[in-house]
Amino acid sequence: MLTVGDYVPDFTVQATSGKNVQLDALKGHQIVIYFYPKNNTPACIIENQDFAANYSRFRDQNTLIFGVSRDSLDSHESFKASQALPFELISDQDSALCTLFGVLKEKQLFNKPITTLARSTFLINHNGRLIKTWRDVSIKTHVHEVIDYVERYHTKITAALTTVQTPEID
Repeated sequence: MLTVGDYVPDFTVQATSGKNVQLDALKGHQIVIYFYPKNNTPACIIENQDFAANYSRFRDQNTLIFGVSRDSLDSHESFKASQALPFELISDQDSALCTLFGVLKEKQLFNKPITTLARSTFLINHNGRLIKTWRDVSIKTHVHEVIDYVERYHTKITAALTTVQTPEID
């Protein structure tokens, strides 16, 4: 499982719109990857809509957004269209990304163990390093916490890159 400070290993996964998402090809951008349990469920609709409503704020911070669940690509295409999502959804039917990010958890349903996906979000910086995690999140405030953090982080990075120190002259 990845922890803050780790470089995220390169991966290539299938996403909506017939796209393959390769992490290394996205260097230079910050990446928000959020995991949600299932398309077309009330809480997941709210979370996806919140990310969509704040999409331009994320883009203004050079940040790409990807939603991930274990639903099929066909289910994702339908969900993306019905919700008018402006970003791609990644299908993780083999749970490879879920395992990498450590978002699978066991719980009991009718006295039988099941593996479910814990609602979680990860921020990867422009160099591919994991810099922030949000696990088992509340959908009511979560997206605003993420965008606020992204904006503060981007401002800090931009300031560091644009600060030019002039040498002192005696």
